[in-house]
Order: sequence, then structure tokens, then C-alpha cells
Amino acid sequence: MNAETETPSPGTNEKKRKSAMLVPTLIMGALALLLLAIAVKKGEDAHTKGLKSAGIMLLEVIPLLVFAFVIAGLVQELIPKESVARWVGGESGLRGILIGTLAGGLSPGGPYVSMPVAAGLLKAGAGAGTMVAYITGWSLWAFSRLPLEVGILGWKFTAVRMVCTAFFPPVAGLIAHLLFRDAL
Repeated sequence: MNAETETPSPGTNEKKRKSAMLVPTLIMGALALLLLAIAVKKGEDAHTKGLKSAGIMLLEVIPLLVFAFVIAGLVQELIPKESVARWVGGESGLRGILIGTLAGGLSPGGPYVSMPVAAGLLKAGAGAGTMVAYITGWSLWAFSRLPLEVGILGWKFTAVRMVCTAFFPPVAGLIAHLLFRDAL
């Protein structure tokens, strides 16, 4: 049996995921230690204040993270893979890309919500183009952020930004679909 037709062992994806998280974790850890050392050197109790602030943010974000990961896990288990493949899989084409674009734009919250949902959909069989459109739609459209944007920057600027970025999510999804359809 050659390498192209071998079936990966059940733990292969788990190992890939763990190793994919290692480098970013090490980078963030090194950056945190560097900033902590700078804060200690600065004095004025900056390191204590910074760590207290980090703890408060952590307590605020933990419930959101837990629910986002529950959603991501349940999405990949509850939605039949055939439905995911049909609606947003690699063969769904433009329909999947448009669904991903709209779903991304409508997704509430920050990356703590959207990234686990995208990961769950990828594991359930969503296509590269759809997920690129989803993440790009979430990043550029973010309908839930529009009231804040209008309130701070005004409706004219918000309208200009929306018009100028409207085509990016589907175009990015199409590019990913054409170039990286079989990469995931």
C-alpha cells in the first residue's frame, strides 16, 4: 500500500492539532514572559497590575470560550456530514461560499466564538473556500459590530467601508476553493 492510499490512524488528526498549537503557544508564552520581565524591570507594581488585569479578562472570557467550544464540538457531531458536504463542503461551490460569507457576517462575537465554530465546521467536512469566506465575512462584514461602527465612525463611513469590502469574502472564498480545494 503506498502513502497516498493509506488511511490515517485515528490519532493522526489529534497529533496534528496538538503540534499545530505548539508553535503559537510557545511564541505567546515567550512574548508573555518578555513583557512580564519588562513590567518587573519598570517597577511601580506594573507586573502585579498587569497580571490582575489578565486574570479579570480571563474570568470574563472563560464562559464565552467554554460555550464556543461546546458549540464547535456539537456542530461537528450533530450536523450530518452529508448535510455539511452538500451545503458547505468542497463540492458545494459558489452556494457554499455564499453561505459561508453570510454566516461569517452574521456570526456574533470575536475570534473566541468564530474560530471554534469554523474549526468545528472544518472537522465536519466544510470546504476550504467556504471557511475562508466565513472567516473573511466575519472579519470584514461583522453585522453585529455595525451599530458600534455607525455610532463611532458615522453611517457614511460605515456605508463606504461596507461597499468597498462587500466583494472580498466571496472572492477570497472562490480563490481558496480554486487553489486549495484538496489541501485540507
